Amino acid sequence: MQQFEVVLLQSDPRVAESLVSILTQSLGSVHEVNSVGELRRTIAKHRAKVAILDMEKASLSEVHHLAEEFPAASIVCTHRCADEEMWAAALNAGAVDVCTANDARAIIRAARDSKPQQHKAAA
Repeated sequence: MQQFEVVLLQSDPRVAESLVSILTQSLGSVHEVNSVGELRRTIAKHRAKVAILDMEKASLSEVHHLAEEFPAASIVCTHRCADEEMWAAALNAGAVDVCTANDARAIIRAARDSKPQQHKAAA
């Protein structure tokens, strides 16, 4: 099983604690952060391959900027409940998938199976 660096930004501390435990076993090293700025710094510092980002902590614009700034990282967005409009908007912003925050299996699958989106700056 391939192991890699993961950065997690989650609004609910209980969900974050659970995800860190599960993701560490399944994916590798997980760095929990508290803000988008810290997420950005941690991705760069550890050359993370996956960023798991709670949509309650970041805007679609921030997802887009992260995807452009870190084209080698896959961004998996999470939210408390499924929302098709949010899912489509997050994918358009550069996320590789959107999962409910308590569905660790889907988050792991998205992280393992995804390839980073390639973004080009508008001319």
